[in-house]
Amino acid sequence: MAEADQVDEVERRKRRSQWRRMWRRFRRHTLGQIGGIIVLVIVMIVFLANFIAPYNFSSQHRDYANAPPTKIHFTDDGGLAWPYVYGTKKEYNEYYEKVYVEDKSEKYPIKFFVQGEKYSFWGLFESKIHFFGTGTPKVRIFLFGTDKFGRDLFSRTLWGGWISLLIGPFALITTLVIAIPMGLLSGYLGGWVDMLVQRIIEVIMAFPKLPLWLALAMVVQGLPSAYRFFFIVAVFSLVDWTTLARTLRGLVLSAREEDYTMAAQAAGASRIRIMFRHILPNTTTYLVVASTLSIPGWIIGEASISYLGLGIKEPQTSWGLLLSQANNLETITSYPWLLIPGVFIVVTVLAYNFFGDGIRDAADPFTTVGGK
Repeated sequence: MAEADQVDEVERRKRRSQWRRMWRRFRRHTLGQIGGIIVLVIVMIVFLANFIAPYNFSSQHRDYANAPPTKIHFTDDGGLAWPYVYGTKKEYNEYYEKVYVEDKSEKYPIKFFVQGEKYSFWGLFESKIHFFGTGTPKVRIFLFGTDKFGRDLFSRTLWGGWISLLIGPFALITTLVIAIPMGLLSGYLGGWVDMLVQRIIEVIMAFPKLPLWLALAMVVQGLPSAYRFFFIVAVFSLVDWTTLARTLRGLVLSAREEDYTMAAQAAGASRIRIMFRHILPNTTTYLVVASTLSIPGWIIGEASISYLGLGIKEPQTSWGLLLSQANNLETITSYPWLLIPGVFIVVTVLAYNFFGDGIRDAADPFTTVGGK
């Protein structure tokens, strides 16, 4: 076992050196860093959603149904002023349509750390402090406007990010739990094990992905949103683990002929030890790259299912469910602010893709990073 431990130590030093090189190369990848920063900012905003949002995501303001985004003023009498808003009153235009106009009889400055609706901060404590507001219930701020029930779209968008952003990491963990053992066993053991695993993968990959998602999502129509969330994760994982497992198999087939694998075999290491202590750590780079590039697909997948009404249900929310309100041309024309959640989907997916590209280029020693 002493010889096996020496082999382990040599491999650990090589991996540490590899990760340092990757980090140095990633630091020269501008788009990758920008994508990572954007993802981090969005995650932090979503994590603090209850504090940043001025209202609870399910609170209804019936007097403000389909209200447009509140206009924030920064000038007063031609000069700069502290940001303020006016009150809102309802009127009817020449087509007898309800419109919201500013009541300019009084100005209401925007305040920070104001008292508002009570909320629970991730179950740790309760608070009424919100990041911003007017400090009076007479005048409300709707940065993204409201929906047909008078619910603040800004608050719902922040809270909806909780579902849309978590679906990726949860699906990733479940996928890795399935794909890693299957890929390792298939590639290292070979024979009938490899034949069986590959035939299972081919059968699963033969099904068209979107119809299979929809069919499985129909099964849980009567379940609460919490169970529905975990079922969607399971659906994504059961469908998407095949590609990762097949690629990992190819890496294992190559790695089992490497010198470090032969050295471990000669030192008397068991098959399990060789697979999980020697071969698997040397595939970590690929797993990290594949993970960061897979998460955007799961975000779009959840948005697609929720948009079609088969995912998260009211009163819970997600970006896809919010976007489903803008499902016809008349609604988009009348209430264009309902498309704002779609902007968050696009920005998040692009940021993840930039971040994943940066990691991929940093992991590839033959790629030129940052023009060097």
